[in-house]
Amino acid sequence: MLNLKRIPTGALLGLFFTALFLFAAIFAPLIAPYSMSQIVGDVWGPISAEHLLGTDSLGRDLLSRMIYGARTTIFIAALATALSFSLGAILGFMAAVVGGLFDMVVSRFVDLLMSIPTLIFGLVVLSVLPSTIVTLILVMGILSSTRVYRLARAVAVDVNAMDFVEVAKLRGEGTRWIIFREILPNALSPLVSELGLRFIFSVLFLSALSFLGLGVQPPEADWGGMVKENKDGIVFGIPAALIPAAAIAALAISVNLVADWVLTRTTSLKGGRD
Repeated sequence: MLNLKRIPTGALLGLFFTALFLFAAIFAPLIAPYSMSQIVGDVWGPISAEHLLGTDSLGRDLLSRMIYGARTTIFIAALATALSFSLGAILGFMAAVVGGLFDMVVSRFVDLLMSIPTLIFGLVVLSVLPSTIVTLILVMGILSSTRVYRLARAVAVDVNAMDFVEVAKLRGEGTRWIIFREILPNALSPLVSELGLRFIFSVLFLSALSFLGLGVQPPEADWGGMVKENKDGIVFGIPAALIPAAAIAALAISVNLVADWVLTRTTSLKGGRD
């Protein structure tokens, strides 16, 4: 059973805000006071009892769009992270176990992708392809998987050289068994930390793409797009663009605190078993 008293304060804060964002994303239609695109007031209206965060550049309730934006941002970032983690880890493990030509071809292809700045690559691809949710998830997941591949391959090369893996090979176990039963359990610690980092990267990447007009398209709400929609208000001292920007930063910091705590806990438990 998890003992909250033994969890560091930073990790508790991270868990609280991460859970808060997830709650908003899951139950957005139930807790949002207005619909996502409904115009309910004046342009950049002030904070009031009816509009707890004011209104945006079109007179829509900012709190409602923040809640729906949490759903869009977290949903896309989570799916892109799952894709990048699965693709990068499996290919990295396979390259370490199979080796030879397969390892060389995949590694050089990954080097090619990593030599191109990720944001520029994403902008070029999305400027040609339609900016749909599926396209965003695929582009973000594939580009992010190169970092996961590098880490997974490096860890798997070390594990693959250990005696228990050699014994499994001598028993005649196949590649799938070695990857999922021998290498994966012994590579979880760095991969768990990387999972959190990939999610943060996906959130920031999506927000940057939406801010530049190639991410989530209006009238759908996501936090990066909301910063773009309300950025002109900063000149007049209107903080509507700063609220979604603060939410992006808070989500990134919260997930990072949780990932660091999970990594520390996993490493200490493994050390205790050793």
